[in-house]
Amino acid sequence: MPKVSQAHLDARRQQIIDAARARFATDGFARTSMPDIVRASRLSTGAIYRYFKGKDEIVAAICEQSGQAFPAELTAGAIQDFLDHIRTLAREEGHARLVAQIYAEAAVSANLASLVARQLKELRQAVVALLPDHEPAHADRIAEAFVALCQAYSQQLAVRDDVDPAPFAAALVAITQS
Repeated sequence: MPKVSQAHLDARRQQIIDAARARFATDGFARTSMPDIVRASRLSTGAIYRYFKGKDEIVAAICEQSGQAFPAELTAGAIQDFLDHIRTLAREEGHARLVAQIYAEAAVSANLASLVARQLKELRQAVVALLPDHEPAHADRIAEAFVALCQAYSQQLAVRDDVDPAPFAAALVAITQS
């Protein structure tokens, strides 16, 4: 049997993740079955299980890939661009609905909760790194509020057709300049 390349294996794995991400964003975790993912990916059941033991592993893989375009600086323009990016993902890819599903699942899955908690910690650390002129305790509080407000914006996008990012951007700028 011919050996397949690592690039081929990576592409198949990504094909599964992409199909699952779309199904989860549309139908939620509970209403998406492994056969649904098989159909959406256009791969065989065996191919899916070659890469993942089940939905939980697919959800974790999706979380591991979730790298939003976090701003490189905390200026008003960069923050606005960041929120616009989140809004675009919500509109075009159902990303906000997917994130809402991940949070709901993390509330009942210790493994997923641990992964999400680690990612939130990394986001807070990224904010702190962009606040070099603040004392550490103050920077930590700013980072906590910044991440919480971004998550609230995403959750709003998950349940509403559209949310104006302007008040969120103004609040985030105010928080970072305090």
